[in-house]
Amino acid sequence: VQLQASGGGSVQAGGSLRLSCAASGRTSSYHFMGWFRQAPGQEREVVSIISWSGVINYSDSVKGRFTISRDNNKMTVYLQMNSLKPEDTALYYCAMKNWGRSSYDYWGQGTLVTVSS
Repeated sequence: VQLQASGGGSVQAGGSLRLSCAASGRTSSYHFMGWFRQAPGQEREVVSIISWSGVINYSDSVKGRFTISRDNNKMTVYLQMNSLKPEDTALYYCAMKNWGRSSYDYWGQGTLVTVSS
């Protein structure tokens, strides 16, 4: 499985960006896809997860501002990020794991999001 993330960039606070993550290869029908981020000097953290059936979770820090969605036909997951804050600045990664796995096995290359005040 390969994951290709795109859509990062630089915006001012209050702006918006949309990230995309396209999966290719032999993917399981029952899986979770998610977005994680890592800011300089900090641990990687989960941003949002969506299951194969559409169950969604968000971290408290992005609830109400970010929206995750997926297009199963395109095997692509999106992260719409609105009302961006400087603290959202990070390298964003998409990842995938199959149902029953405890950790994410497949990771994209990361896309940088920079939010200036």
